[in-house]
Amino acid sequence: MDYIVRMIAKDAPVKAMAIQGRDLVQRAREIHNTRPVATAALGRTLLATSMIGQQLKEEDGSVTVRISGGGPVGNILVVSDNGGNVRGYVQNGQVELPLKGPAKLDVGRAVGTEGSITVIKDLCMKEPYVGTIPLVSGEIAEDVTAYYAESEQIPTACALGVLVDRDLSVAAAGGYLIQLLPGASESDIDKIEAGITRVGQVTSYLSQGMSAEDLLKEVLADFDLEILEIIPVEYRCYCSRERMRNALVSMGREELRELIDEVGRAEMSCQFCDTIHAYEKEELEELLASM
Repeated sequence: MDYIVRMIAKDAPVKAMAIQGRDLVQRAREIHNTRPVATAALGRTLLATSMIGQQLKEEDGSVTVRISGGGPVGNILVVSDNGGNVRGYVQNGQVELPLKGPAKLDVGRAVGTEGSITVIKDLCMKEPYVGTIPLVSGEIAEDVTAYYAESEQIPTACALGVLVDRDLSVAAAGGYLIQLLPGASESDIDKIEAGITRVGQVTSYLSQGMSAEDLLKEVLADFDLEILEIIPVEYRCYCSRERMRNALVSMGREELRELIDEVGRAEMSCQFCDTIHAYEKEELEELLASM
């Protein structure tokens, strides 16, 4: 089971969360049939967006993360609800690149750095909150860290990892988000930085079967931590025939009439789960009449 664990330091103004997300990244890989470097790029974005989404307090709130780096994988788009349940896609999932090092996928090169990361928070108000910054490395975690620093002025440390097995399945996936609250001292920062350096790549810990909370406790070993809650998360798509009907309506009367006359039916494919919703001529005629 995938989940997010939220913790707080009892002896310092530090809050943190970690995610175990192997199953949700594997589900995304199966849906989109991605090759390893695209699996890692999409997987890291899913993990980060899940943690960002879980921070939302609004019941029907959502967060969308769009990464456009100009690299061969193209655009990555991920959406999370306020419970951390995510869905997403990568534009070019079949990209293959040489490894950057021993068993190290070159996500930064696949994503590229000639572009931006955009975070859109729908807080159930008239206008969503939108923050966009230039990409730092294309490795996703560093870009999320930079986003928080520049757009939300929250000192943050983010680490993400997706380990892809030889059979292309996801062997491990997870990461953490550590944030400083007002009043944090230089000593607190030093302790966090030392922990991050000591732990290094998160995949090496996750591949050994270490849980998300164990990973966080390892990084924040110098603090007295308290677990606040553990929240199950999953890859979850909200597409439906009704939503797809709305997409057909948005085409307008002229285009829909043309579609009926020339094709006689419509097939709408969901970009997040690849489910195909078919609409026959009679249903399209009814839809047109109701517009």
